[in-house]
Amino acid sequence: MGIGTDLHQLKAGRRLVLGHVPIEFDRSPVGHSDGDVLLHAVTDAVLGAAGLPDIGELFPDTDPAYEGIDSSRLLERALAMVAERGYVPVNVDAIIHAEQPKLGPHKKAIREEVARLLGLTAEAVSIKAKTNEGVDAVGRGEAIACTVVVGLRRLDRT
Repeated sequence: MGIGTDLHQLKAGRRLVLGHVPIEFDRSPVGHSDGDVLLHAVTDAVLGAAGLPDIGELFPDTDPAYEGIDSSRLLERALAMVAERGYVPVNVDAIIHAEQPKLGPHKKAIREEVARLLGLTAEAVSIKAKTNEGVDAVGRGEAIACTVVVGLRRLDRT
């Protein structure tokens, strides 16, 4: 099992992407990459479950190679490292913390895309959306965050 979290400040600018799915919104995450908090948290959870370094160590925001990068590419690289250790993901449980936009209409698409990226069925992926009831930066609409738990299983090497 691995746990991943991510948080990004929201500002006017680029587009909002969650789980590799673009979402219409007037603000987007501030970040070195595309700011996809869901995929960043999934990547950290996958890496952590395999005992690998975190996303910031492997793909630092000080490296120009990762500026504006599609977070699905970081996840793809992390999955390759995890596979080298003999593991594959089996399930994902994710909570996206956002006051706005309302994510209910997007959860199915996000679930299906995260499942596709991980090589899982949609039934193995849970996407939940929670507000912070007006409390803290997320609750004030200044930030978006995500918490993810991922399970891995060892590949049969016979």
